[in-house]
Amino acid sequence: MAAEQPLPPAAVESDSTSTPELELKKLHALPSEQQDLLLFTFSADLAKYVDGLNADDASKTQASVKKEVLKIATLSSPTPTRIIRTNIGRSLAGVLGKGNRKTLFESINDLVGIINAGKVDKDVHAKHAATYCLGAVFEAAGDSAIGLSSLACSTILRLYKTNHTGCRGSIFRALRQIVSGVGSSIDETIARDAWKQARSAVASDKSLFVQATACSCLESLILKTPYFDNSNDFEKLQAALSKALDSQSSKGRHAAASCLAAILVKAYSESPARDVVPRIKKPKKAAARAQANGDDDIVVERPDSPVPVKPATQLSFNLADLLRQLSIPYCKPSTTNRARAGLAICYTKVFRGLGDTVVENNYAEIARHLFNELLNHPGTVLNRYRLLSTRKYVRVILQHVIGDEIMSEAGQLKAARFLVNDILKDYPTSLPERPEPPKQTLIGCLIALDGLLQNLGSAASTISDICREGLLQVLQHPSYTVQVYGACCLQTFVLACPQQLLPSLTICMNSVNRELGLLSGQRKAPRRCIGFAHGLAAVLHTTGQRPLYGSVDVYAQLLSQATSLLKSSGSSDLRISSTQIQVAWILIGGLMSLGPSFVKMHLSQFLLLWKNALPKPLHKDNIAQRGLLELSFLAHVRDCALGTILAFLKFNSRIITADVSKRLAVMLENTVSFLSSLPQKKTTEEVALRLSPALQLYDYDIMVRRRVLQCFTNLLASSSPSSQESILQTNLLPLAISVFADPDNYAPNSLSASIASSAGTFDNLWNVGDNCGFGVSGLISGFDVKPLPGEQGVSPQGQRLSEGGPESTIDQNLLSPLCGAKEHDALLLYLSHAATESDPNPPSTQVIDAGIELFGVCMPLQAPAVQISILEHLSSFLSAISLQRDPARKAAIIVNIAVAFFSALKVSTKETSLPRGDLRNPKVEKMIQELLRAFVVNQDEYVRYVAAQALGRLCKNSGTNFTAAEVKHLIELVVSDRDPNVRSGCALALGCIHAQLGGMAAGFHLQNTLGILMSLASDPHPSVHFWALDALSKVADSAGLSFSSFVSSTLGLLAQLYVTESHSNEASSQASSNLEMELSTPVGIARCTDSLINLLGPALQDMTRNRELILTLVSQFQQEQDSVMVASSLLCLEHFAVYAPGHMEFAAYVHRLQETLISKSSAIRNTGIEGLHNIMRRDVQDVIQIADERLEDDLWAVLEANPSHEMVRRIFQNWLSQTGLTQTEDWVQRCHKIVTRTRARQEKPPITAEPKQTANTDLQDEEVAGFAAAAGTTKDAADAEPSSGLELLRWQVRAFAMECLSTLLAMVAKDTLTRQESSAELELQQKVGDVVRIAFSASTASVVDLRIVGLRIIDQLLKLFGSTPDPDFAEASLLEQYQAQISSALTPAFASDSSPELAAAAVNVCATFIATGIVTDVDRMGRILKLLIAAVESFSEEAETSTIGDLKGLSSNAQVMVRMAVFSAWAELQVASVEQKYLKDVVAPQVGKLTPLWLNSLKEYARLKFQPDPSTTSSSMAQPGDLDSIYSALNRETLLKFYQSSWLNLVEAIASLIDQGSDIVFDALDGRSDPAISNGTERRPSDIDYRNEPVAFFFVLFGVAFEALAARSNDDAVTTKQRNLEILQALKKILRPSVSGHAIYRDVVFSETMDMLDRLVLTEGLDVQTVIVELVRNLSLGHPSATSGQNTAEEDTISEDIDQLFELTRIIVLVLTGLIPGLADPSDSSRTIGRQDMSDEAVSLIRSSLEALVDVAEIFPTIIKTDLHACIFHIFATILGTASCQASVVPQALPIFKRFVGSISTRPQSPTIVQISRTLSTFLRILKNAQKRENEASVSCEKNALLASTILLTSTSNILDPNEPLIPHYVTKVIDGLQSPVTTKVAANCSRSLLSLQSKSPASSVVIASILPDLLQFIGTPPEIEGLEESRTIIAQTLTASTKSMEPLQVLSFAGILIPTLLARANTEGKLLYSETAARLLDIASANQQAFRSLVASMSEEERLFMEEVIREGSASADSRKDTGKGIDREPTIALKMDFGV
Repeated sequence: MAAEQPLPPAAVESDSTSTPELELKKLHALPSEQQDLLLFTFSADLAKYVDGLNADDASKTQASVKKEVLKIATLSSPTPTRIIRTNIGRSLAGVLGKGNRKTLFESINDLVGIINAGKVDKDVHAKHAATYCLGAVFEAAGDSAIGLSSLACSTILRLYKTNHTGCRGSIFRALRQIVSGVGSSIDETIARDAWKQARSAVASDKSLFVQATACSCLESLILKTPYFDNSNDFEKLQAALSKALDSQSSKGRHAAASCLAAILVKAYSESPARDVVPRIKKPKKAAARAQANGDDDIVVERPDSPVPVKPATQLSFNLADLLRQLSIPYCKPSTTNRARAGLAICYTKVFRGLGDTVVENNYAEIARHLFNELLNHPGTVLNRYRLLSTRKYVRVILQHVIGDEIMSEAGQLKAARFLVNDILKDYPTSLPERPEPPKQTLIGCLIALDGLLQNLGSAASTISDICREGLLQVLQHPSYTVQVYGACCLQTFVLACPQQLLPSLTICMNSVNRELGLLSGQRKAPRRCIGFAHGLAAVLHTTGQRPLYGSVDVYAQLLSQATSLLKSSGSSDLRISSTQIQVAWILIGGLMSLGPSFVKMHLSQFLLLWKNALPKPLHKDNIAQRGLLELSFLAHVRDCALGTILAFLKFNSRIITADVSKRLAVMLENTVSFLSSLPQKKTTEEVALRLSPALQLYDYDIMVRRRVLQCFTNLLASSSPSSQESILQTNLLPLAISVFADPDNYAPNSLSASIASSAGTFDNLWNVGDNCGFGVSGLISGFDVKPLPGEQGVSPQGQRLSEGGPESTIDQNLLSPLCGAKEHDALLLYLSHAATESDPNPPSTQVIDAGIELFGVCMPLQAPAVQISILEHLSSFLSAISLQRDPARKAAIIVNIAVAFFSALKVSTKETSLPRGDLRNPKVEKMIQELLRAFVVNQDEYVRYVAAQALGRLCKNSGTNFTAAEVKHLIELVVSDRDPNVRSGCALALGCIHAQLGGMAAGFHLQNTLGILMSLASDPHPSVHFWALDALSKVADSAGLSFSSFVSSTLGLLAQLYVTESHSNEASSQASSNLEMELSTPVGIARCTDSLINLLGPALQDMTRNRELILTLVSQFQQEQDSVMVASSLLCLEHFAVYAPGHMEFAAYVHRLQETLISKSSAIRNTGIEGLHNIMRRDVQDVIQIADERLEDDLWAVLEANPSHEMVRRIFQNWLSQTGLTQTEDWVQRCHKIVTRTRARQEKPPITAEPKQTANTDLQDEEVAGFAAAAGTTKDAADAEPSSGLELLRWQVRAFAMECLSTLLAMVAKDTLTRQESSAELELQQKVGDVVRIAFSASTASVVDLRIVGLRIIDQLLKLFGSTPDPDFAEASLLEQYQAQISSALTPAFASDSSPELAAAAVNVCATFIATGIVTDVDRMGRILKLLIAAVESFSEEAETSTIGDLKGLSSNAQVMVRMAVFSAWAELQVASVEQKYLKDVVAPQVGKLTPLWLNSLKEYARLKFQPDPSTTSSSMAQPGDLDSIYSALNRETLLKFYQSSWLNLVEAIASLIDQGSDIVFDALDGRSDPAISNGTERRPSDIDYRNEPVAFFFVLFGVAFEALAARSNDDAVTTKQRNLEILQALKKILRPSVSGHAIYRDVVFSETMDMLDRLVLTEGLDVQTVIVELVRNLSLGHPSATSGQNTAEEDTISEDIDQLFELTRIIVLVLTGLIPGLADPSDSSRTIGRQDMSDEAVSLIRSSLEALVDVAEIFPTIIKTDLHACIFHIFATILGTASCQASVVPQALPIFKRFVGSISTRPQSPTIVQISRTLSTFLRILKNAQKRENEASVSCEKNALLASTILLTSTSNILDPNEPLIPHYVTKVIDGLQSPVTTKVAANCSRSLLSLQSKSPASSVVIASILPDLLQFIGTPPEIEGLEESRTIIAQTLTASTKSMEPLQVLSFAGILIPTLLARANTEGKLLYSETAARLLDIASANQQAFRSLVASMSEEERLFMEEVIREGSASADSRKDTGKGIDREPTIALKMDFGV
């Protein structure tokens, strides 16, 4: 293993402000391997230092930086390598570009001097570095050194003779930079010298790197100079580039294509001129001077040749000529496949360079050129592979480049019109002057139209009619290929315009019927019939995605037609019969996509049809007697039937039972037997013996074999384990391996390829290009292997190495000898969306692929003996003698076996959803291991890659011992064999083993493996070190913490390798450089770095040295020119930002990510967007503050270029979720800006004269017209090309902006529910005009999707601000001023071009608009109300077709959708009419008609929801009749969505009518309909109508509501809570005796209801619990036992259903238990659980629950009440003893407690007295605990305990025992409370309550007797503490007042005690109390004057005089206070006589 490589000490002697300086002594003192690292880090620091300089500092440091740069450049050891050159070049260019350029000339001369020193190959590293620096300097500051450019160029050109490959490439890179910096000022002579040298290098240099850089140099010369814009130079350039386009390197091809595209784009002119360009001769002085100097490097000009020279003309092409420059070389027979791929890339670059205006205006010419010049060229048509590859290139150009990237939405519509009107509609020929388009033209046109339709989506509705006509016309073309592509395009069209689904189905079906009828006549056209059938099946496949537009009638007709065809085919001619059978099976195959709901109804019929088509084979002798024509027919029938079986297995696996599996397996086995019985000779030259002229029996054999293998694979994947056993008994594996591994089972497809292989000139399997590849599998393409069914997606190796984009698609085509096409397998038309699926390979290849997949699925499931036998067969195949003479076939078999093993091992390691099986038999493992070991060291790198992946999974599957032996073997093989193929294969295998095993299992081998991999990473061979680095990355990704100790050494190695020259494409060796062009080592290093970052994770924050080195490496990666490398650096930074964001320059990272948004590289752009998404997900505000203002515009631009870019959408959604509520106004402006933003056009596009077909905005209202004009929506910009040259963004982008606005409105609405005052709502209110404008513009657009979103926003606005008053005019609604716009926005939704979704949304908006009260006058509701009324009339009738507005022709599903929307809308109005009184006049006339409709809809919903469909109960054929009921299961899921969104509104409406007591609703509920009843809502009498039986519809209402509450919802928590609340409120109204009767009390119903209510109480919020309490209370009071007449006399009888009352009571108690702390645990009843105050909602719920509990207790039988009372007492006691209840709950509970105690005291029972006594004891104990002052609530608790005790005592004094020992204890507590300042007021009031009892009962007399002495003492004794005066006054007043209710004798005795006490108090406390004492004395006197006189008479003189004084002075002071209060204008008063003498 490599040793630890620590970072060397810095060789810099400077502070942070001075230029870093390299110390050579320290550098050379280090070990050699560390010298490179030190030089690397120093140069990186120097470059970073220069990047941070400003202009002034750069000027000051120029000299010092130049000194360091030259010092490094001239180092002999260590020599400056590629990265060092990059850094020093960047440093020098940085200071000279920023600064004053004083040292510019000096720096250039110094660099030129280094290059000129000595011979060419002497000090080549220094010259190389100087060359790089010279180019960088000129690129940065060349405009200031134009004079030295000639010297620099000539000096650099002399260096071209060097043998150093990297140096030669750098020469042209430097020349390119010089030309870029100097521009057109460069000397022409020097420019031509550079041109010639670069052109020569392109044509003849063997280095791919030199070729690529020379191409870029030529491109720069073309773009920057005018010297080469002539025909002669162009022709020579073309000749040179034709060789470069044939480069093995994709980078070389791209560079050549870019160069050629540059000169073509530059030469483009609409009016080309071909003027002769004068020749400029070189001055002879320069040549003579060069000769005198002895300089041999300068080419001396020779005399002109006497041969006439073609004059050079100015290079100028019109578009046709320009494109012809590419098509002519493309179509040459000598042009290779690589060159054609390069020319295709050149096409893409040309169109990008021409720009969108030129391309859109000339789309017709471009398309015709591609169709006619490329697709229809004879050389293309006659070569199958060339034709298919050209077709793929045309698709990439027209769809991905022109359609996706260049054209706008208007341009796409224009292009689609051209394709339909000018090409498709020319078939069949209708006008002589417009000939029929050739077949290939039609195919290309359909491919292009398919791409346009995918991009346009719903916007294609404006051209839907002409598209449908053109596509249906082309289906009848005799070419099978045209038919398949036409059907595929029709499928895409129907998905984009679903309104055309039913018309297309109908037309195709009628056409099929017509053509079938003509088969027996003279005008028979079987091909035409098959074409319509394929179109029909393709459209049928879309019904699953667009169920709203399907038709059950059509499905039934198609099935009937197909079965009839199959039955009648036997009576027809053989060829006619084959057509009928094929059409029938195609139709059945299309019907299979309808799914199990449809298929199971007819499964027995399908099985019978399949059995008839796939019978047991006849005897072999019988087969031999049949001719090829009949055998072809039999094979054709089997092929068609097997196709439907495959479709059945794909779409209906859910209904495959063991019996079905067994029967299908038998049929498939019969087919295999039939194939084996076919004769050897399967071809004939006689067309009459062929079933189809183009197909032989051999072809039918291939197709049937393909289907059999595919069906077996899918059957195994879909069957249960028990069924698989019967399937595996068939001879599957021998059949599978015979098709992909048998050397003899192969017929060469290409004679030339076969000759080349047999002649021993075979070079590469992948470059054959014959669409066969010697029988190689199509599952592998490069490093990508097609995943198995059910396999989890993994990033393919190929995608990690490629740039991505259209160019990558073109390059990928060269990685396989195969090219797919849709006509290879038309079954994909109804197996998947054919437009998005990859094109299927040829049938012969599909057989091989199917065999490999079957092998992968079946091999692990077989017994070990079978596995061993199969492996032996494979080994024998590989060692066959015939393969020695056919190396190409052997290579193909090796690939197939490797992929087969890979597939089987993926299944065995459970990487798929397929059955795992077992491959762990030792002998099986050994045999697989031997084969894989041979494959791992194969010379084909793709085979090595697949074998290594398989070997890793084999080790994972086989255990530790096997793995240890295999790792040891691989290491020994690496050590012993130096073959690069062996070493790279072993390295990759080691990496795959570790990746599969993971850190724990592979930890034993980690050290040895790392040692080998790090050693191999240093190997000079590019293939070895690239795959070693790839393996190292895999090990790091999977090793986990066990790798931590190796991080530093690995990181040091990566840095060292990155610096090494041999590990890059600038290596000195040409062979190494060429290999590095494709297998880029720096990319592998970057990937390893990223793996280490993920490995370290958060530990990066603590590992300073490693972290700094990683950042240095990543910063270098960012400076690379390779886009994949830059993307890898962004990925590293993305992960670094996750783990250590504080240790990176976050602002710089944000700016870097922002720059990637405008990158031309899709890899860089997508990686940057992903990084931006991750950091914005964490904190979007930080990113927005740091980023430039253009960030948002850049993101929208990316979305405009690719509207389906999911990551950009997530960025905006995350941004909205974080800032929507805080920046509401900004978001409204943002959405408004995007909706109204226009795209600038370069010039005015032509205006199309085609009238608009969509409904325009109703502009009769001037206000609405002005509003529409302001919104810019009187015409949709996407439909009509505006004359202003501006158009709106793509509709998908605008729709996304609208979705964001809709989400914002939803967020604000949710915020208003949770907050009383929402700032977001206020901000939105300020912008409501803009929101209405946005919604209006969208709802009147031509795209249905935009209209739907617009209406949704209007609906949200109405619900949010419908009742909000206008801030400026409070008497008006906020939205009243926009009612005209809202009304007009609804109009297009009911136009003829609308859709059911749009109409349904508009109906909802209509209802919301009316219900909000914006318009309260019924007469002013106008067309909106008329529309709703008309809709009720339309949908209330049982008609086949219902309409709404002008929208007609709705399918049955669409009718249900709109009908439910209408009913739901009226239901909302009914519910709203309870509060909005004006709505009564609107709803009342319709209620009689609507109520039965609502109930029937709910009944239908319940049926769909709960009733089992026929397909799940029986598979028998349904009886003919009502198709809707027969196929109810087919529409179940679709219809349920409509009902689920509306049912609650219907239930609420019915509940509101029940609440109103409407006769109509009760009659409807009972199923009665009385026409005499008016439409009004007559109210029933107020008394409750009790009934035993429920109404007829009760269980429907109750069932749907109950199921909705019981089922788990997928909505968010807020929505679910609101829904549950509404359901419960409706249930509360429904569950009343007049509706439910006693049904709710049935045992099963009741128990389920209680369980559900229990769950809701435990899980839902307080508002839901409040409704539940009310519901339970009503159920209790309405319970039969409560209304059965039980009374207190029946104490010993208990009804049988009393348990239900207990259940109901328990729910109330359960609510209280959840609210009151300590109630659940009795031990905590007197302890304080919480301190925080309860919310008002919680307090209200507690009060409601307590009231309900008290009410329910009254209805219990007497014998039960006592126990229930005890529970209630306990609850009150717990509330009283809980700290958190003191402040708010207890004050609410005490009145209820008083009512409860009062009620039980009226009918006391013996246990009741005991309960009261115990409760009083509990209260007193609580009082005692509260007096301990243990918490903050103790004071409140003490007061509340006194009050509660007093309530209890005063309310039950009539039944209390006067000898109760607690009475004195209680009195003591009251008196003690009087003595405390805290509780004295409460105690005083309690005393007042006690004294008010007087002597009503014995107990009250005892209480009064006990308390009076203490009270008298309390007022008579002066208090020792303050705060008791008010209480003493209250007590005195209470005592005085009590005399009024006493008997005269009692007054005399009591006053005799009270008066002296009062006088004594006045005497003691002074004159301040005279006034109060006088008042009390006068009160006593007024109560009984006679007694008062008697008492006064008995007083002593002194006492009487004192009393007189108290009364006098007290009265005087009272009068003076009155006078002060009244002022001078006071009334005269009467003086009181103060003489009380006798």
